[in-house]
Amino acid sequence: MLITEFRITMPMDVAQYQVGMLYGVAKASMEETGGGEGVEVLKNESYEDGEPLLNGRFTKGQYTDKIYHLESKVPAMIRYLAPTGSLKLTEKAWNCSDYCRTVITNPGYMKENFTLKIETMCVPEDRGDKDNVHELSAEQLKMRKVERIDIANDPIPSGDPNVPGRTQITKADPPIGPLSGNWRETVTPVMTVYKLITLEFKWWGVQTKVESLIMSQEEMLFNRLHRQIYCWMNTWHGMTLEDIRALEDKTKAELEEARNTGEVRGIKL
Repeated sequence: MLITEFRITMPMDVAQYQVGMLYGVAKASMEETGGGEGVEVLKNESYEDGEPLLNGRFTKGQYTDKIYHLESKVPAMIRYLAPTGSLKLTEKAWNCSDYCRTVITNPGYMKENFTLKIETMCVPEDRGDKDNVHELSAEQLKMRKVERIDIANDPIPSGDPNVPGRTQITKADPPIGPLSGNWRETVTPVMTVYKLITLEFKWWGVQTKVESLIMSQEEMLFNRLHRQIYCWMNTWHGMTLEDIRALEDKTKAELEEARNTGEVRGIKL
């Protein structure tokens, strides 16, 4: 088992981040769907009086159930080991505003031998210095590794158009960015996303290497998505959660059509 906490400081408040994250997930899903691969949305609905999350602090929110149809979007080692047709992941997520729990499994093949749990906590007016926002036990804290993601200063793949160091958010008042230097220590508004990843991949002989590969892929995806959230802010700035729900409904239908037509899109690994 690996436990890694990624801390991602963002130049916005929590309410803006919640809109930007949902917008980013919807748009990124379209960019990664096509040619038989990508995202299939089964459910996207609100709930109340659900299973208590994070020591009973969260019981209502938005529930989503998705299937990820994968082939080219997993590490080559896993494609080599897994039989054809087995690379489908289910994602169940409980989004409770400031806190979100996402559980990804592979029930068709690996079953209980693979679980990827992502717990996200959004902390307002925070620059990434909280020690235990996920309320981990002493044993879990010993296992936890902390990694900071800097959307402006971390390396960006050549050709990626989402570069916070060259992007100014002109719709913000006052404008934000471009981001550079020690921006995380000076920017306002500010908040930090704490993403706790708990990964189990029980496959004798390759467990350690594959867990490391998956965790590095998660870091890359988080970096990319949060750069997109910032760089797309001029597009989603001013949208409400009601606007986002309408966009998600529209995206669901478009995803179904795109997944069954055209060519494979997005990042291939």
